[in-house]
Amino acid sequence: MAINRQSVVDVEGLRMRYGANDILHDVAFQVRHGEVLALLGPNGAGKTTTIEILEGFRMRSAGRVEVLGADPAHGDERWRARIGVVLQSWRDHGKWRVRELISHLGSYYAPFSTDAIPRPWNPDDLIDAVGLTEQADKKIKFLSGGQRRRLDVAIGIAGRPELLFLDEPTAAFDPQARREFHDLVRGLTGTYETTVLLTTHDLDEAEKLADRIIVLNGGRIVADGSAAELARRIVGSDEVRWSREGHRFTQSTTDSTAFVRGLFAQYGEAIAELEVHRASLEQTYLALVRQAETKEGSR
Repeated sequence: MAINRQSVVDVEGLRMRYGANDILHDVAFQVRHGEVLALLGPNGAGKTTTIEILEGFRMRSAGRVEVLGADPAHGDERWRARIGVVLQSWRDHGKWRVRELISHLGSYYAPFSTDAIPRPWNPDDLIDAVGLTEQADKKIKFLSGGQRRRLDVAIGIAGRPELLFLDEPTAAFDPQARREFHDLVRGLTGTYETTVLLTTHDLDEAEKLADRIIVLNGGRIVADGSAAELARRIVGSDEVRWSREGHRFTQSTTDSTAFVRGLFAQYGEAIAELEVHRASLEQTYLALVRQAETKEGSR
């Protein structure tokens, strides 16, 4: 596999072995600049191991890995200043105020500032970007769950990272907090061109946020593509239902948009009660896991 210089992450032949057990088997993928990539898979699939290798926190057994042009196993402080990590949970000092903590953590990035990427963020600009302006002087222990997660993201991007790792970012969020967090991530990728690598068990979240989805199972990549591409490839047809002149019709099609457009072009206002049922990421994911487990069991 040739190295793609536009890639932020480039992985080839990645293997991880613990004793006699292979946790990752010849994993290969790329993450492009400005992309949101969701890494999905059941517990034990190898997601956490993969992410920890990319972050430089775990040594791999074999394979080539490049993150921002460097091998994470040998990443120095300058390299580490270019990535951000938002963990699922972490302990902090609840008595710190939001602005104080952001200012303190940001100071560690100042030596790595460049003309192209001034590090760190101005604390007030960052607090505004994550929607915590009204909480800037509030102690962390008094933040709501959604506000706390916004602070987690602020901490993760304090050094203006080019690549952001998000681990189960909305676990235990209520629906409103989840929507607000999704808007925040879209803002980071859209306005600041931050590349995001996301791990989640929330399939709806992956479908809404990710440009591309990789499914890991048993330490192997079993699918790679957009949610729509995977649905067409794995589940197959959409189902279109409609009424015309008192009769009900149902049609399976691989391109429901084109089919519906054709219906209206032919019958116009005679079409009523139109319904389009597209394959969901959940259906696709479950089908992929079943297929992978069937193949694994036959070996």
